[in-house]
Amino acid sequence: MSWRRIIFIIIFTARIFVARWSPALLVLWLAAAHAPHGCLAQDASDVAADSPVAEALERANAAIARIVAIPDDERTFDNTLRAIDDMYARLRLDTEMLRFMAYVSTDADQRRRGQRAEQDVQNWLIALSRREDLYRAVKAYADTNPELQGEAARLLEHTMRDYRRAGMLLSPEKREQLTALEKQISQLGIEFEKNIREDETRVPLTRDELAGMDDEFLAKLERSGDLYLVGMDYPTFYPIMNFCENETTRQKVYVAYKRRAGRKNVEILERLLQLRAEAARLLGYESPAAYEIEIRMAKTPERVYEFYDKLRPLVRKKTLRDWQEFTEAKRQHTGNPNAVLRPWDQFFYKKRLLSTKYAVDSRRVQQYFPIERVIEGLFNITQSLYGLEYRDITAQASARGRPLWHPDVKLYEVWDKQKQEVIGEFYLDLYPRPNKYNHAAMWGLYPRKLWPDGSLQKPLAALVCNFTKPTADKPSLLTHDEVETFFHEFGHCLHGILTETTLSQFSGTAVARDFVEAPSQMFENWVWNADVLRTFARHYQTGEPFPDELLDGMLKARYLGSGLEAEHQFFYGLVDLAYHTAPDGKVDTTKVAQQWYRKVELYEPVPNTFFQASFGHLVGYQAGYYGYMWSLVYAQDMFQRFKELGMLSPSAGRYYRSKILARGGSMDEMEMLVDYLGRQPRMEPFLEHLGLPPNTNDSPAAAEASPP
Repeated sequence: MSWRRIIFIIIFTARIFVARWSPALLVLWLAAAHAPHGCLAQDASDVAADSPVAEALERANAAIARIVAIPDDERTFDNTLRAIDDMYARLRLDTEMLRFMAYVSTDADQRRRGQRAEQDVQNWLIALSRREDLYRAVKAYADTNPELQGEAARLLEHTMRDYRRAGMLLSPEKREQLTALEKQISQLGIEFEKNIREDETRVPLTRDELAGMDDEFLAKLERSGDLYLVGMDYPTFYPIMNFCENETTRQKVYVAYKRRAGRKNVEILERLLQLRAEAARLLGYESPAAYEIEIRMAKTPERVYEFYDKLRPLVRKKTLRDWQEFTEAKRQHTGNPNAVLRPWDQFFYKKRLLSTKYAVDSRRVQQYFPIERVIEGLFNITQSLYGLEYRDITAQASARGRPLWHPDVKLYEVWDKQKQEVIGEFYLDLYPRPNKYNHAAMWGLYPRKLWPDGSLQKPLAALVCNFTKPTADKPSLLTHDEVETFFHEFGHCLHGILTETTLSQFSGTAVARDFVEAPSQMFENWVWNADVLRTFARHYQTGEPFPDELLDGMLKARYLGSGLEAEHQFFYGLVDLAYHTAPDGKVDTTKVAQQWYRKVELYEPVPNTFFQASFGHLVGYQAGYYGYMWSLVYAQDMFQRFKELGMLSPSAGRYYRSKILARGGSMDEMEMLVDYLGRQPRMEPFLEHLGLPPNTNDSPAAAEASPP
């Protein structure tokens, strides 16, 4: 994962919407429905008749009733645990697409229905996690000490663990308290994300204030008379941070970006933190972070802090060099020998240094990445590596019962060449529009599932991005960062599609949250390789291949600003932990963020900003942002096989597919890594990837560094 990608993640909050149905994570995200102890929790009669998922929940209730009715002495894995997995899989098929529409549909009513469906399904699922009759049924089977192997053994272990984490060992009174808390947590979380998604912040600016921005960019902006209305979507925000010559404009836009979703979301977040802390205490945990991290690779917040403590001193040396280099660039550019580097300067002077010092013109780079060629290259590379074929079936989508929510959306089948069979499907929805999810993410819509009758449910994924839309006379030209983002998200997509698990709850990306980014991060390395780029990067007008001298400059500048960018990453992860390790949850989130900013970064904090209001990871990824950096250690170590055998080696690709992608969440992540690597993981590839080679005088502690 390059540091360009890290900062891209930080700013644009790219996320993966996949693991929320896995058994290990089920109780982390599900909402609560207040149900009295001892009853059947929330049955069909509790679901409002006007709910868009009422029929689906009725079917799920009927499936649970059949499981509960089985006499304890007749319980088997198939009629109890596998039957529960069947129910989860069927519920996903019945509801997931509708819920997804809340993020992508152009129809306001459909978005509202999707949001309502999200809330109703969440409430039902958390109630299910507290159903005593179902718990007793599973426990009765567990008490027989069945001899299980593989996925079956892992499912039983995780199910009993998750019942404990859902509060089933608590008294009835405390369970009711927990249920009420989680209902509030769920509702506030949905509101928090909705406020981000529907934020309409605009900064009115004159033409002079937008000095440095080309006419093509300006033509795409909304207007109010002579004023340009600058939005916060990343095809608008990011170019201004990169190219606008007017520092005051960059400052205005930066401050507006850091105030998105407003104080209303700050209030929601601070209430969420208190509720999470109260819920954690009820469950016997010191903090929400202790609860969240327990089932991840890190296991405890202390290990995460140790990871940061080990890494930060190594990176600080590089950061100080970056600070000096960027500050000098600003002073030369402005002619002010006392100019101070500010947060809104970093992108601008990075692009300026790329151009002046490394002869890398970012706008020139874009001309070699028209989106259709990028898609073609990405497809060709992954088809060759993994033995696949993608077929565009957009025209047949309606006949196959697959919705197309916008004319830009495309649907593809994935074929396994060797087996000559379809193994999954995926959507591409690549361009921005009003009310669409405005970052980059992959949704795992349907899991892979082997049904009792032997039939196979194949996975379906959706890759949602917001790249500049092509016009009638010009294609969409991606920045190199955006190409990297595309490869990253497609890495998630393949993780979901190439799974070979039989239980839906271990399908694809249903792995520990601090490992889930590793496969996608590893795949970013491909866009930095000359041989790979030569397969698809061509000038959109002339067809000229990507120039060697331009790539040489990019490679030399790969770690330009890497220390500054890494410390942004540290800041976000440490603030997330600070919010979720406060024992009582009473946090002045803005004050805490400002304190950590001073501790972690070299910049001065920016007054009257509250980034946390639009920091979407705080809902769903809470106490988990560290996972991007954590998983990067493993991503770079896994990448070593491709470095040795070749970036385009089908042999390396097939091995990786079978050892990592195919296994999904069906085994312990560390055991899976060791089996793939043939050894214990090493820190050295990670340090080298940061531009911090181990065993040098510049980083004496690096030789002693070990993976988390």
